[in-house]
Amino acid sequence: MAATDAETDYVDHPLLSPEFIERRLYQIQLAGTARNHHTLVCLPTGLGKTTVSLLVTAERLNEVGGKSLLLAPTKPLVNQHAEFYREALAIPEDDVVVFTGEVRPEERTELWEDAQVVIATPQVVENDLVGGRIDLGPVTHVTFDECHRATGDYAYNYIAERYHADARSPLVTGMSASPGGDEETILEVCENLGIREVEVMTEEDSDVSEFTHDTDVEWVRVELPDDILEIRDALNEVISDRLERLKELGVVNTTRPDVSQKDLNKVRGELQKLIDNDQSEGYKGMSAHAEVMKLRRAVELVETQSVESLRRYFERQRNAARSSGASKASQRFVSEPKVQEAMRKAEAYDERHPKFRKAHANVAQALVDGGERIIVFTESRDTAETLTEFFGEHFDTRRFVGQGDKDGSDGMTQNEQQEALDEFRAGEFEVLVSTSVAEEGLDVPEVDLVLFYEPVPTAVRSIQRKGRTGRQAQGRVVVLLAEDTRDEAYFWISKRREDEMEEELRALKGVADDVEEQLDDSQQTLGDFEDGPSSDPGGATDSGTSAAADGDATGTSEVAHGLEEFAEETGGRSADELDGAVATARGEENTEIVADQRELDANVARDLSARDDVDVRLETLAVGDYILSDRVAVERKTVGDFLDSLVGGDRSVFEQVGDMTRHYSRPVLVLEGEGLYEQRNVHPNAIRGALSSLAVDFGVSVLQTDGEDDTADLLEVVATREQESADREVSVHGEKQAKTLDEQQEYVVAAIADIGPVTARSLLSTFGSVEAVMTAEKESLLDAEGVGEVTADRIREVVASEYEG
Repeated sequence: MAATDAETDYVDHPLLSPEFIERRLYQIQLAGTARNHHTLVCLPTGLGKTTVSLLVTAERLNEVGGKSLLLAPTKPLVNQHAEFYREALAIPEDDVVVFTGEVRPEERTELWEDAQVVIATPQVVENDLVGGRIDLGPVTHVTFDECHRATGDYAYNYIAERYHADARSPLVTGMSASPGGDEETILEVCENLGIREVEVMTEEDSDVSEFTHDTDVEWVRVELPDDILEIRDALNEVISDRLERLKELGVVNTTRPDVSQKDLNKVRGELQKLIDNDQSEGYKGMSAHAEVMKLRRAVELVETQSVESLRRYFERQRNAARSSGASKASQRFVSEPKVQEAMRKAEAYDERHPKFRKAHANVAQALVDGGERIIVFTESRDTAETLTEFFGEHFDTRRFVGQGDKDGSDGMTQNEQQEALDEFRAGEFEVLVSTSVAEEGLDVPEVDLVLFYEPVPTAVRSIQRKGRTGRQAQGRVVVLLAEDTRDEAYFWISKRREDEMEEELRALKGVADDVEEQLDDSQQTLGDFEDGPSSDPGGATDSGTSAAADGDATGTSEVAHGLEEFAEETGGRSADELDGAVATARGEENTEIVADQRELDANVARDLSARDDVDVRLETLAVGDYILSDRVAVERKTVGDFLDSLVGGDRSVFEQVGDMTRHYSRPVLVLEGEGLYEQRNVHPNAIRGALSSLAVDFGVSVLQTDGEDDTADLLEVVATREQESADREVSVHGEKQAKTLDEQQEYVVAAIADIGPVTARSLLSTFGSVEAVMTAEKESLLDAEGVGEVTADRIREVVASEYEG
């Protein structure tokens, strides 16, 4: 251990830059456990979770060798981590490489071979694993940053499963300031990542409290003036009227304008049932429902954001109503007398929303008290724009928003975001007005005040925001709350969930043995890594255990000896020495399957790529979804998609099959799922007629599978039979038949979110062009028949999200 002065000690390690990492005992404790076990590290924002992972990485590279992989959910986070690792590790800078969608796949394959540390977005690594471009065998440490995302189908889950199955000496570290709102969620994250130890430190722990300061949270209630209430009441009258229409259809039992979003989602489901039964009332109800959603958004803006935001929203609605192919819901919205009255009142209102005055007073007070940096968070980009202008009249202010063009304002590129953060860190301006983009993980400088323009309804986001203050000096958090509005509901929801999360974390600290017992059972699904040479991340022999496993891995003895003495022995085996003993050869005998890139939305290609005897190659296929030989191409359809094509009179399935028959002598259509004759209101004879046409007219083999697992098994069997028994090679050829302009437009829209041709035609009929569909806001998308919340959200996500490669 080295010391450079009387006050600061630094960690001394062969692979760490001298006098760079400050020695903090709580970080050494956490790293002590994480070095010996698959560990979830929970530590408040700003207290060095990344440093804990770095310490473990340095120890693993030094003692075991191999590679280290750090995964982070966004490009800015990846670049931020890469900069830190290059400074902190005593290895050549070129040995720390970045994998994002900006790096070509071929280049990533080359970089992977020689790199010691790879820092990447999970989507890129997932694609490279499925495509067989990288091998996790030599990776001796994987870090999942912001690991609370490891739920559902997020890429972290697939990568973790492959890592535990493929790595010769695996070790996982998950990092999060807020892993979940309840024990079930936290356990789900641990199970998905193959974690069996949970290490939680809060600001109440003595070793941590030395590096934190009190953060006061002040809830400031704001009373709305009569003028704003009149605008709100006019809009609420229209909401009640539209709900009355829906009540007459029997899909809702209230006309109260404060009906919950959950209930409105149920209403949409009931309306869809009417549409499925060919009842025209369903379409009228959908239009009324779309109006209700638009009106509720307007009410939310005037109550909790600003009248300026409401005016911008009204203007966008006017433009939408005037556009080619405008929906009836949009036209009725802007022509409704009560809405026009609200518009006039909003245009005439020349005062600021009372939240502005409260925000200004708190920011001014913080600066007067000696504050240097302040962050103001808001949910709305419109409000961010308005607040930036407002604060800019009195303080040196910059905005910080995402890259899309959401809510009608320009976004910021990554370079602009980084420049703003650098200037903020350097003290070149005082106030940063940010949307949610600055909440998670980004290296935002320590601030003196965090001001929530409105409460947020999730504990994770609330904790992330609050973590931006109170690191180096006493911090303060102010939350503005408009009385008797949605703010009140969000306040109580967030408070309850945050309290539950803190209680769960404390409980997890107190019942570590119980949690470990639950996690041990779940690990068997991740390669049974309790057994064999890879079961001990520390490298202990099969007959023994690591030092940390025998005793208290987080005890003071571990801390006192420092990072360089995390464990007495690692078993003496390097990653290179384990290569031949554990790795499964993936040689020329393997079955090869070519999968279309777009099939990654399903789990079939992922499943196949994880099999030892299958090599998957990803390409953008012009014909088919899977190529199994020079004569077998496979088009995969779920039963639901197949039936949708019949209901809508769509011919795309026949076009796709026709393309296959022109280029492959043995085309196959796989129908995946159950309920072929029950899922839709389609006469069985219509289904039989379609299947007969495919088999007789097109000469296509139609094979049915139970689900994705069954489909993967079938593809492997057919491919193996073709390549081994028939001695045929895989050959990709063919191109699709030229489409008419209408067909091409339908194809482009249908591909946005895998929404299908029927909905694509509905969208094009509603908006008039592909461009209009692409630029439509969520509220406008909901006006199109057959478009629900999930589809609208998915379209906006696909169109506006950053490409990750």
